[in-house]
Amino acid sequence: MRRRDFEMLVERCLGRIPCRFREAMTNVAVVVDDWPDSALMEEVTGDPDEVLYGLFDGVALPDRSLDDSGDLPALIRIYQGPLEEDFPGRKELEYEVEVTLVHEIAHFMGLDEEAIREYGYE
Repeated sequence: MRRRDFEMLVERCLGRIPCRFREAMTNVAVVVDDWPDSALMEEVTGDPDEVLYGLFDGVALPDRSLDDSGDLPALIRIYQGPLEEDFPGRKELEYEVEVTLVHEIAHFMGLDEEAIREYGYE
């Protein structure tokens, strides 16, 4: 899929996520990258061969203070390559992009895995 088409898919998925997650997106940028590099994989997962679909990079809402008010926006990175490789069907790809967005926004909000499951996302 061309990058622009994938970015539009991400935008559509952002429009479908629960309001609580969309409303929390103040000062957060969502960017699409091709693949995470091996150094990042090693840092984040401890295993350069593990699969990573998305990543939250920034200060979570519960940890923010007034000192953070001038900082650049937090970033949510969505990795197009691994998502397309693991989910070749259009519907399953869209679903997994939505799940990945919710998961990374939840990290930004300071929510744990159980809270994510309560919204119906695994």
